[in-house]
Amino acid sequence: MLAAHDQARLDALYESMSRASQDALGYPVARDFDYAPLYRFLQFPSNNIGDPFQASTYRVGTREMEREVIEFFAALFRAPQDDYWGYVTNGGTEGNLYGLYLARELYPNGIVYFSEDTHYSVAKNVHFLGLRHIMIRSQPNGEIDYEDLEESVRLHRDVPSIIFANIGTTMKEGRDDIRRIQEILKKLVVREHYIHSDAAFCGPFAQFLDPKPAFDFAEGADSIAMSGHKFIGAPMPCGVVIARKRNVDRIGRSIGYIGSMDTTITGSRNAFTPLLLWYAIRMMGEEGLRKRLARCQEVAQHAVERMNENGIAAWRNDNALTVVFPRVSDALKSKWQLATQDAISHLIVAPGTEPELIDALIADIVKEQA
Repeated sequence: MLAAHDQARLDALYESMSRASQDALGYPVARDFDYAPLYRFLQFPSNNIGDPFQASTYRVGTREMEREVIEFFAALFRAPQDDYWGYVTNGGTEGNLYGLYLARELYPNGIVYFSEDTHYSVAKNVHFLGLRHIMIRSQPNGEIDYEDLEESVRLHRDVPSIIFANIGTTMKEGRDDIRRIQEILKKLVVREHYIHSDAAFCGPFAQFLDPKPAFDFAEGADSIAMSGHKFIGAPMPCGVVIARKRNVDRIGRSIGYIGSMDTTITGSRNAFTPLLLWYAIRMMGEEGLRKRLARCQEVAQHAVERMNENGIAAWRNDNALTVVFPRVSDALKSKWQLATQDAISHLIVAPGTEPELIDALIADIVKEQA
């Protein structure tokens, strides 16, 4: 039995996390999930070790569900039916690392191009992989500067180009257009190239936007990474990476004692998160994701309008769920857990964010400015 003081600490932590989860407006985390029917699976030492598309000698896992999650998102991202592979990751950083890993194995001497608004983990990933890289300017809305990209690629057109495209940047939800990027590569006759789409937050809903961003396999992506805990919702970080199978086949190797191929970043892999994502997509399906998106867009528009009405210069990119406004004080940044960088702060309308919460934040900003 747990000691009384330790139980008290747990109870206090629960109360603290419960309060904090209600006031977090600056990070892309859905709050409206309910996985109570899956709690019973937490009693098992589950592990999806190895390739999700192959059996293993360890059978306490959720491979079948994981494969169905991969199939769902492969179809959503218009991956070729006979040339895709994927797995459920620990989050967007792992998915991005995997895409860059495949690119390096295909083009060991390639140069990675990514914008200055790219997530901080990407610089870390290219360092891990020992890849040369060039940072490209961003436009004011967070989207990559295509003229700067073209000029940079032109200077290195004799080297394979590895393009890291953002389908929703961290602070402004700017989306790079891989159709335009491919036009640049074609213009410069760069035939050896690899395009990875980082769709961490936007992945589950980008396909339903109008106009639809150019980011998926039909548009020319070679791999796509997304997070599961952000728009769909989960009690722990998770994600999905989908890649062209022919590129994955280059790196796989057979591991005898587990009876499976080693094709993922990690060895042992979480078997509970594939179950969470499987449950979510079975409960929602594409129609449910569309409805979540529509509701979030309504609330995001409410946030922009109410802020502007109250003298706060807020804006958002077309169809974005990220609302950008002038930097708030440290006190408000802490209270509302607002991501802040340089002169801007932002709030993100993830599923479960209600207008009343936004109104309360606006009231605090107005009060502080008075």
